[in-house]
Amino acid sequence: MSAGLRAASPFAPAATLPRPSDDDALMREAVAEARLAAADGDVPVGCVVVREGVVVGRGRNRREAEADPTAHAEIGALRAAAATLGRWHLDDCALYVTVEPCAMCAGASILARIALVVFGAPEPKTGAVVSTLELLDDARSLHHPRWRLGARRGEVEEVLASFFRARRGSADVEA
Repeated sequence: MSAGLRAASPFAPAATLPRPSDDDALMREAVAEARLAAADGDVPVGCVVVREGVVVGRGRNRREAEADPTAHAEIGALRAAAATLGRWHLDDCALYVTVEPCAMCAGASILARIALVVFGAPEPKTGAVVSTLELLDDARSLHHPRWRLGARRGEVEEVLASFFRARRGSADVEA
């Protein structure tokens, strides 16, 4: 697993996409969304979609809040970006998400034609970029977003660990 740029055939020229030096600040925005998800009782996953350095869509995990199994952070951010831009082709956008996208969210990124996916931490059980599947690099796919791993990884992992520690602590108190 490498933190370097992966995949080929991006939709936007590489020069128009956020650089690795931009990842820290943009992932900070996604982490803020993750913290909001945790405050609402949802697993803390946050996401932003960025175009030309500007956040055009935000999303956070809302499965518990909406009783919706598809209410993942990436889906919310993609919907918000499409609404902001008035189009579903997001081929000049980058998606920043705190945790490696699952199959549904990696697929949605491909279908939205996202040019770059940056995620903070791998998800060994359900991650579909490098952990369990490699959907963004799959040769059978029509589109191949570039991707990077590792932005603010320590912070992302601590937000997740803190959430689950608190949840386990609550379960111990209730038992």
